[in-house]
Amino acid sequence: MVLVDQMDDRRLRCRQQLSRLWTLTLRQDAGTITPHGAAELRDATNVILGEVEAMGRTMLDHDGRLAPAAETFMWVRVARLATTADQAVDAARRGDTAGLRAHLRHFETLTSALWTVWDAM
Repeated sequence: MVLVDQMDDRRLRCRQQLSRLWTLTLRQDAGTITPHGAAELRDATNVILGEVEAMGRTMLDHDGRLAPAAETFMWVRVARLATTADQAVDAARRGDTAGLRAHLRHFETLTSALWTVWDAM
C-alpha cells in the first residue's frame, strides 16, 4: 500500500472515531454518560492515538531519518494529544460536561494539526 493510501485509511479511521467521540459527548450533555460511556470515550481516543502514532512511525520510516528537531516536534505533539485525551476522559468520569467538550475540541484541533504537518511532509 502506498503512503498516500495509508494516510487516507488512517485519517478515515481517525475521523470515524472523532465522530464517535462527539456522539458520546452528546450523551454526556443529556446526563446519561455512565462509567461504560467514559470507557467508550477512552476506547475512541486510544484508537485515534494508535492511528496517529502509527502514522508518525510510517512517516519516519518513509522519509528515512527526520532531523532530530522535527522528530522531537512530532512526538511532543503526540504526547500532548495523549494528555488531552486523558483530560477528556477524566472530565467525563467527573460528569464535567463543559470540561469534556473543551478537552475534546482541543483533542480534535491537535489531531487535525498533526495531519496537516504530515500532509506537508
